[in-house]
Amino acid sequence: MSTGAWIALAAVVLALAFGLWRAATDGRFRGTHAVRGQVGPRVEEGAPRSLVEEGAPAPVTRPPGAELVAAVGATLGERATLLQFSSAFCAPCRATRRVLGEVTGLVEGVAHVEVDAEHHLDATRTFGVLRTPTTIVLDARGAEVTRASGAPTRDQVLTALASV
Repeated sequence: MSTGAWIALAAVVLALAFGLWRAATDGRFRGTHAVRGQVGPRVEEGAPRSLVEEGAPAPVTRPPGAELVAAVGATLGERATLLQFSSAFCAPCRATRRVLGEVTGLVEGVAHVEVDAEHHLDATRTFGVLRTPTTIVLDARGAEVTRASGAPTRDQVLTALASV
C-alpha cells in the first residue's frame, strides 16, 4: 500500500472512533460541575470582622441555579428544574427543548427553563457550559444534581429525574 492509502485509512479509523465515542457519550447525564461562587468564605469563630469584609466575596445564600432561574424570570419546580442552555442556531437544542417539554408534562413538579447561552455569558461561565445544548438538573432548592452535554433522550431525562 502507498503512503497516501495508509493516511486515508488512518483518517477513516480516527473519524470512526471519534464518531463512536461521541455517539456513546452525547446526551448522557453524569456527575455535577463545581459551580463557581457556590461556596462563601470560611470565617473562623472569633475572627475580627475586618478580615471578612476586606475583599472577600459575600457568602452565597441560594445556589446559583436558583439565582439564574430567578434572573430569567422563571420559577423553580417543586421537585426539580431542567435548566437548558441553548443557542439560536443549534438544531439539537430544538430537539432537546421538545424532549424536556414532554418530560415536564409527564412528571409532576418538574419545570423546564431555557437559557440563551449567548445572552447570559456570565451564567454560562459560572456553570462551566462548553457546548449547547447542555441540560442541568436542579433540585427543589436550585442546586445542581447532574448534567448532560448534547441532546438527551426522554428515557435518559426520566432516569436523571429519578435520582432527585
